Amino acid sequence: MSSNGFIELLRLADRGIKRQKGAHFDQKTQWLGVAFSLGGYHLVAPLGDVAEVLSLPAYTSVPLSKPWLLGIANVRGRLLPITNLSNFLGLPPSSSNYQSANQKILVIDQPKLFSGLQVDEILGIQTFSQGQYQPIEMPNDSPLAQYTHGRFKQNEQIWYVFMPSLLAQDTRYLEAAL
Repeated sequence: MSSNGFIELLRLADRGIKRQKGAHFDQKTQWLGVAFSLGGYHLVAPLGDVAEVLSLPAYTSVPLSKPWLLGIANVRGRLLPITNLSNFLGLPPSSSNYQSANQKILVIDQPKLFSGLQVDEILGIQTFSQGQYQPIEMPNDSPLAQYTHGRFKQNEQIWYVFMPSLLAQDTRYLEAAL
């Protein structure tokens, strides 16, 4: 994966800030993830599952595709399908749902899935300790429930763990043609 540059820079910047504050962390008991907001939820994806974070690139619409597929973009010579994750999940539109500067694309590069997920906002890289993890699932009526795996609680904030690998297994997501 040659596109880890931005994520690695965020990780190093976060590590540098912690080092300045004297808050070194033990790699064995820490979990790192890319934090983002989507439809009012605070989510965090495993750092290794996100190849990079992009601003919304220029893309071409795909005829006869589902409305949540925004289009296809050329990103460094690779064709990247870009999807509006909120629309796919049927989440209510957020106040920033119409191409705001805060919206970003999480690039997922896995064996079965190379895709860009449009999210409402990137909130940086979060570091959690093992003790902050809770094996509590999202309520079953949430459209995100089948794509999450537990949660972290940090400073009274709940961060559900979004698993791109679970999205990659969903045939509804993989079949974007009408």
